[in-house]
Amino acid sequence: MSKQQLIYPNMNPKDYGKVAVMLGGSSAEREVSLNSGKAVLCGLLEMGVDAHVFDPAEQPLTQLLAEKFERVVIMLHGRGGEDGSLQGALQQLNLPYSGSGVLGSALCMDKIRSKQVWQSLGLPTAIYKIADKRSFDAGSCKAIMAELGNEVMVKPAQEGSSIGMAKVNSALQLEIAIQDAFKYDDKVLIEQFVHGSEYTVSILNGKALPSISMSTPRVFYDYAAKYQADSTVYSCPSGLPDALEIMLGELALDAFDALAGSGWGRVDFMQDKLGRFYLLEANTVPGMTEKSLLPMAAKEAGLSFAELSLSVLATADVVR
Repeated sequence: MSKQQLIYPNMNPKDYGKVAVMLGGSSAEREVSLNSGKAVLCGLLEMGVDAHVFDPAEQPLTQLLAEKFERVVIMLHGRGGEDGSLQGALQQLNLPYSGSGVLGSALCMDKIRSKQVWQSLGLPTAIYKIADKRSFDAGSCKAIMAELGNEVMVKPAQEGSSIGMAKVNSALQLEIAIQDAFKYDDKVLIEQFVHGSEYTVSILNGKALPSISMSTPRVFYDYAAKYQADSTVYSCPSGLPDALEIMLGELALDAFDALAGSGWGRVDFMQDKLGRFYLLEANTVPGMTEKSLLPMAAKEAGLSFAELSLSVLATADVVR
């Protein structure tokens, strides 16, 4: 895979016109979004792009037209930026934007529907149950634990950065974790816990970047492990044999395509003790700070952060 295959070469940076880097927002991931957006803004400015900050929590989207922006780089994580709603609004404003379209964004954001699509296509994902706030019966927790192996992950269906997630190993813990997750979403994914190693594969311009493995002494790879702890260990390249690296990259591309993802993104996996890989989730607006996973993989593939930022901007011109 050459560096040129990863960079969109079709335009001079100045030809993108006035670009809004959309950051912040009002989701639970606002702080992460601010960091990602500021980093990408600096990268685009370094490449010679006429880029400016735009926080939709502080100004209406119609201001994009009033200020004559020509393209939008979406660096909003979570709801309101990664779930298709913003993408639909920008399409109505006839403004090109980076990353996946309405359908791809909505599907990737929803962990339950992601798993349902993958399952229907025969792609590997751990067995699971769904808890609905409108009909949840705490009395079912014991049976759920028994069916899923007495060790599960509880995840709000549409939150990112591990917000609202918990690992539990008893029916009482499950009930508490589900009720806590209901604070973030009306539907909750209850997923069989997979013992093994965690991997992620980033996607750019239809290519899989080198995989990354993550390990943490914490209970699981949670918000603190991702953004606060110094004890999390990342390996890029991950050390997988070449054949497995190729296979994992192809599986990531298949999984992303199945959810109508496009342009750029990231797919997360667990590998069990027998070497089998299971899809966890797909991200359409991954973290983009200097220490985030996708920039780490891009660097291993030969791209500077500024070049990566330009490539993300260039996905705004991809036909969805």
